[in-house]
Amino acid sequence: MVDSPQGEGPVVGVPLVRRLVAAQFPRWSALDVREVESAGTDHAMFRLGDELVVRLPKAAWAVRQVEKEQRWLPRIGPHLPLAVPEPVGLGAPGEGFGLPWSVYRWIDGQDAFTAPVTDLAHAATALGRFGAALRRVDATGGPASFRGGPVTAWEEGGMPGAIRALAATGDLDADAATDAWERTLALPQWRGEAVWVHADLLPGNLLTRDGRLHAVIDFGGLGTGDPACDMMAAWSLLTAGTRPLFREAAEVDDATWARGRGWALCWGVVTEDHYRSTNPVLAAVARRTRTEALADHLAGG
Repeated sequence: MVDSPQGEGPVVGVPLVRRLVAAQFPRWSALDVREVESAGTDHAMFRLGDELVVRLPKAAWAVRQVEKEQRWLPRIGPHLPLAVPEPVGLGAPGEGFGLPWSVYRWIDGQDAFTAPVTDLAHAATALGRFGAALRRVDATGGPASFRGGPVTAWEEGGMPGAIRALAATGDLDADAATDAWERTLALPQWRGEAVWVHADLLPGNLLTRDGRLHAVIDFGGLGTGDPACDMMAAWSLLTAGTRPLFREAAEVDDATWARGRGWALCWGVVTEDHYRSTNPVLAAVARRTRTEALADHLAGG
């Protein structure tokens, strides 16, 4: 469980969720409430009966994600080839909880970190097609994604320090990482029109069933921009043998693919350095992502 975003307020746990649901959605008040374990940094989640899930922001900075998902997922979801969350209720602040919150239909499955994909070829093609379909949806009026610009706008100068920190503990080849990073900085930037991106296609946001990719969740990073950030899945989830399937299905050019590898390297290095003491699950994903990206860079892939 996590502390309330208000600091002095109630603990965000089962009793609070029961009160919120009873007060605002009495038709669901008799349903069982149970916490969903997650390594996510933005929201706490609770099953509501067998068919629903309650999602509450852990902090005020995550509030904008509530409105965004409520507004855009019903418009975008029907165009996508994988299951995505379906909002069915928007909760208002109440019962001592000072932020808006959401109710979604539950999507059965386990995240791909807990229950890894075993059919990687299927996942590569399905996820590539997902990204391509997402980019074809009309993006008029869509908000800019926090990862929709150049990778430097996201890392804000933190990459060199993170390289030094990981190298100091023997976890990273600083010379190789620096060379790859400098090559990333020299790449041509996106000149096309802004398109929809999920921006967070990491194993924790992908659901599997029986070893196959089944759904994409957590659209908090949804927005418009350069599709390169959605290429990170090639290095966070896939292997050298299945990355070409993803790239073909994703329908991206060489420059976008190269920027995506740069994103994977940078996100992996900065995120591992930031979370290695506080969120071992996310740090492990980051380590795998930057390791694969750097190996691909060294191999000229």
